[in-house]
Amino acid sequence: MHDKPRVLVVDDEGKILDLLKAYLEMEGFQALCAKNGREGMELFEQHQGSKKALSLILLDLMLPDISGEAWCKKIREVSDIPIIMITAKVAEENIIHGLAIGADDYVSKPFSPRQLMARVRAALRRSNGKPATGLVLSYHDLTVDTEKRMVSRKGKAVNLTRDEYHILTLLMSRKAKIFTREEILDTIKGSDYEGFDRSVDTHIKKLRAKIEDDPKTPHYITTVYGMGYRLGES
Repeated sequence: MHDKPRVLVVDDEGKILDLLKAYLEMEGFQALCAKNGREGMELFEQHQGSKKALSLILLDLMLPDISGEAWCKKIREVSDIPIIMITAKVAEENIIHGLAIGADDYVSKPFSPRQLMARVRAALRRSNGKPATGLVLSYHDLTVDTEKRMVSRKGKAVNLTRDEYHILTLLMSRKAKIFTREEILDTIKGSDYEGFDRSVDTHIKKLRAKIEDDPKTPHYITTVYGMGYRLGES
């Protein structure tokens, strides 16, 4: 029997949980529901690394016991599982912040269940379509081991978020190429993602803070004004 993809839904509104559970099951998914962050984390930990691993998380930002942002950060420390945030916060800065800490997509309440299901499937396609691993990419004293998903500089580990890791890997995979913001956003989010290309600048700023001696005069990631970013000094 085919094993259905498992989606964890974390939301403190019972009506939202019931609605999403019904739509997910109608679309062929298995829905696991949690009404707060603690229950959600317990379900995540129960399935992490098992044969019944989760495929995706739908996460409300306004949880009663922990903020969705903090919950997302904890997950990103141990997993690259796709996370779609659901929230009433619609300000651009909230969306950019959510994406910067590792969310894959962002849906505002009230939302269309059919559109959300389409976003779920799109996120899963992107997750399943990741490039092959096993390469070790290097530039001067900066190294990315794509098999172990580890980044190091001068032999010391550098802790990156999921999106920071993918941006750095993209830049290091083609050292001479200038990547536009749109190309970078498409790589980390997918071509069907409706986001803000300036959120890439936020990722780059945070990435530079972790790998550069002086982020204001970067040696690893260069801004090519009017075009985008590339690896190497200007």
